[in-house]
Amino acid sequence: MDWKSLRDIPPWDWPEGTGGQLLRVLQDAAAGEEDRLLAAELAGDFTVIDDGIAAALLALLRRPSESAALRGQAAISLGPALEYAETEGFEDPEEVPISERTFRVAQETLLGLYRDAGVPKEVRRRVLEASVRAPREWHADAVRAAYMSGDPEWELTAVFCMRFVPGFDRQILEALRSDDSLIRCEAVHASGTWGVEAAWPHLVRVLREGTPDKALLLAAVEAVVGVRPEEAEQLLAPLFDSPDEDVAEAAHEAVAMAEALLGSGGEELEDEDDEDEDDDEGGGGGFLH
Repeated sequence: MDWKSLRDIPPWDWPEGTGGQLLRVLQDAAAGEEDRLLAAELAGDFTVIDDGIAAALLALLRRPSESAALRGQAAISLGPALEYAETEGFEDPEEVPISERTFRVAQETLLGLYRDAGVPKEVRRRVLEASVRAPREWHADAVRAAYMSGDPEWELTAVFCMRFVPGFDRQILEALRSDDSLIRCEAVHASGTWGVEAAWPHLVRVLREGTPDKALLLAAVEAVVGVRPEEAEQLLAPLFDSPDEDVAEAAHEAVAMAEALLGSGGEELEDEDDEDEDDDEGGGGGFLH
C-alpha cells in the first residue's frame, strides 16, 4: 500500500503500522520535502500520535535547518493532542495520546520558539496557533500583540486564536467588519465559541443574504448555535434544501445541536462536540493555512 494514499482514507481505516511508517518518514532527513510535509500532517491524527511521534514533531520544530513550512506543520499537528490533554487531564493516562511529560515539554518548546524573534514568522504564527489549544496566561498578551501588530498575517492568526483565548469580544466584533474574508471567517467562529451576542446581526446577514464564501457561510451556521440556539431552527431551516450538500448537512447538524443544548442544559451538545472533534482530529484540522 502506498502510504501517501492515507490522505484519502478515513484514519480509522489506516492499516496497522501506519504510525511507525509516518515516524520513519519524519525522521528521514533524506526524504523529500513533500513526503515529510504529508507525514507531518497525518502524524497529528489521534489514531497514530503518541509520545514517539510527538517527539519527532518537536524535533522538526526545533531544527532551524528545516523549512518553515515543515516546522509550521509540525506545530499544527501537535495542537489537537495538546487540546485533548488539557481538557481531559491525566487521571487516566491510557485515554490521552501523549504523556504528561510530553505535554509539558511541548508547551515549553512552543513558548520558547514563540518568544524567539529569530524564528521565521510563519513558524512563530503556527506555534501560537498550536499552543493556544492548551491556553496559558501568556497567550492573552501574545494574541493582543499579534492583533495590534499591523501585519495582516499576524492579525489573522490572532483572530483564529480568539476561539481559544477568552476576553476578546471587542476585537472579534471589529474583525467581523474586516475586508479580509479569512479574518471575517475566523471572527465568526470566535463569536460562536464565546456566544458574542453583539455578533448576531452579522450572522443573520450572512445567512439570509447569502455569500459566495462557503467557508464563511459554514462558520455562520455553526456560530448560530453558540450565540442564540433558540433561534437556530428558524434561521437555518431555509438551508435544509440547499443544493450544496455540505451546507444542508451543516444546517441540520447545527439545529440538532441547538435542540440538544436547549433540551439538556448543554450536556448532550458537549457530547456531540466531542464526537465531532474525534472525527476532525487530524494534524491539520482547525488551523489556518
